[in-house]
Amino acid sequence: MNEINDFFLQLVSQISLVEIIFKGALIGIVASAPMGPVGILCVQRALNKGRIYGLVTGLGAALSDIIYALITGYGLSFIYDFINNRTALFWLQLIGAVLMFIFGVHTFRSNPSKNTHKVSRNKSSLVHNGVTGFFLAFSNPLLVLLFLALFTPLNFMLPEQPLHNQFIGYASIFGGAMLWWLFITYAVSKLRARFDVRGVWIINRIIGTLVMIGAFIGAVLIITGIYTFH
Repeated sequence: MNEINDFFLQLVSQISLVEIIFKGALIGIVASAPMGPVGILCVQRALNKGRIYGLVTGLGAALSDIIYALITGYGLSFIYDFINNRTALFWLQLIGAVLMFIFGVHTFRSNPSKNTHKVSRNKSSLVHNGVTGFFLAFSNPLLVLLFLALFTPLNFMLPEQPLHNQFIGYASIFGGAMLWWLFITYAVSKLRARFDVRGVWIINRIIGTLVMIGAFIGAVLIITGIYTFH
């Protein structure tokens, strides 16, 4: 009997870990996907300098994202007792879903041409490209609100988890972000002749639509109580 109990406890633990990895990767992808200033810079560098330069720019942005994710996660830990209250958690998750919907609308309506800049074909160093990508992303503290909007509906409250789970969770966010930058730089390299501002505009339209749909469905599930995110 003890062996059976140990087996099920281990199974539940593995399922919980898979859930953390999935949620973390999803957060990393959604946070990176909109083609704002960093995304445009990444695409421009991939077009003008080569895929590796665009990817390193994305790497710098992903490192910046992890800092803001940590700030958000450990900020939520200070109100952990508050968010453990069912009513408070309901409103916090609903507000997160609303913020995500607004974020989707903003992404859908964003004009990528406003974020385009003349990029020198001088390749410079990979370190320079990564550092500039990092600071361009880090200069936007509103990312905290984005991560708050992502963390709360998914109940991605890592400070309550063991330290190794926290590490895996934040590593998953970084991994999700890098998956996006790998995808976008690969797409740019393959569609180099046809990838322009319109291509970025289409990506933003698709991402914005998906985020709005996901946020709307999440809000309906939260309000009706059909599913509680935990």
